[in-house]
Amino acid sequence: MQGSAIQQPQGTVPEQSGHHGGHEGHPDHRLFGIALFLVAESSIFLGLFTAYIIYKTIMPVWPPEGTPELELLLPGINTIILVSSSFVMHKGQTAIKKNDVSGLQLWFGITAVMGIIFLVGQMYEYFHLEMGLTTNLFASSFYALTGFHGLHVTFGLLLTLAVLWRSRKPGHYTSESFFGVEAAELYWHFVDVIWIILFILVYLL
Repeated sequence: MQGSAIQQPQGTVPEQSGHHGGHEGHPDHRLFGIALFLVAESSIFLGLFTAYIIYKTIMPVWPPEGTPELELLLPGINTIILVSSSFVMHKGQTAIKKNDVSGLQLWFGITAVMGIIFLVGQMYEYFHLEMGLTTNLFASSFYALTGFHGLHVTFGLLLTLAVLWRSRKPGHYTSESFFGVEAAELYWHFVDVIWIILFILVYLL
């Protein structure tokens, strides 16, 4: 009776742990950390959006007279591409949940291409705009908002490529171990939502 209380195999994990094992499973604390990071990023964009709205409200004419009119065709196409890429990326997570690594690589690869197309389209727009960063307050706000968002798209693209690179290692991502996939997708969805708000605020209103 004296030994029964201590006879427990070494290396056993307490039942209340609840994790599936593997270094890329579903650690809630990691997802919570990602969520906090996105909340912080959202506050920065909220500040930029608020400043833009204040400028738009207090200025007698917005955009100021002489500001070239923004075209909607290219940004509209870019919007469709970026929003669609979220659905494409989600198919990648759906694939890895079925242990389909090839499916993950396919859909994340397509997402990466769509992200690159978006950035190229934005650079094309920059090169063909007849205004510079210091032309007026609207131009400065426009480049600050779209440029800052473009940096986030670039970072999201790097995360996507990192998932693709890591997926080359057998067993790195499985149906029970895909935190990196979840983190990249969550960030990409965040970037898409920010762009939708930006597009409506700057291009449509």
